[in-house]
Amino acid sequence: MGMMEKLDLQTELAREYLTFRLGDEEYGIDILKVQEIRGYENPTRIANAPHFLKGVLNLRGTIVPIVDLRLRFGCASAEYNAFTVSIVLHIGQRTIGAVVDSVSDVMEIPSDSVRPAPEMDSAIDATYILGLAQVGERMVILLDIESMLMSQDMCLID
Repeated sequence: MGMMEKLDLQTELAREYLTFRLGDEEYGIDILKVQEIRGYENPTRIANAPHFLKGVLNLRGTIVPIVDLRLRFGCASAEYNAFTVSIVLHIGQRTIGAVVDSVSDVMEIPSDSVRPAPEMDSAIDATYILGLAQVGERMVILLDIESMLMSQDMCLID
């Protein structure tokens, strides 16, 4: 296999991820699932919702549930400040907002720099971790955001 073919193969496997912070950790999600990034707005509360479901927002006529991922994963503090953002995601047929501490950037992560996640004590269930990517000095935890938000314990699906 020539050098060029090999490069093509790797580029094909590279995916673009939106990276964001939850507490001290940096996570990446498939950019194709991201619809938009918005500043945090107080959603309308829903009675009897789990604590991490902050409520709903009306985004251009679509009612969007807003999940605070920091509360969902037991981050110590969930402050709402100028950096707090909602990542609006398109998951299956649903639109869901995910609140995170801050959005870092969009990066292309070649599949050969992704390692399987070791068994570790993480706030996030390992079944939703696709792997770990070392990007320069940064360690990015790649999440399977779709199966995570569609899981039973998120209370977002009937």
